[in-house]
Amino acid sequence: MSDSPSPLDRAPDDVKLAVDLIYLLESNEVDPHTALSALEMVKRDLQTKMTAKATTDTP
Repeated sequence: MSDSPSPLDRAPDDVKLAVDLIYLLESNEVDPHTALSALEMVKRDLQTKMTAKATTDTP
């Protein structure tokens, strides 16, 4: 058996996270519409936090 890293091991962090999220959603049989709605909420939350951080980081 080879000890060389898989392509996923060498993938960017966002790709690794996406694969993990897809696995989590599929293994828990989350309805695709529910998953997309939840991901939109997460996206809005993260964007709000990034905007707030950018505002507080500005001198």
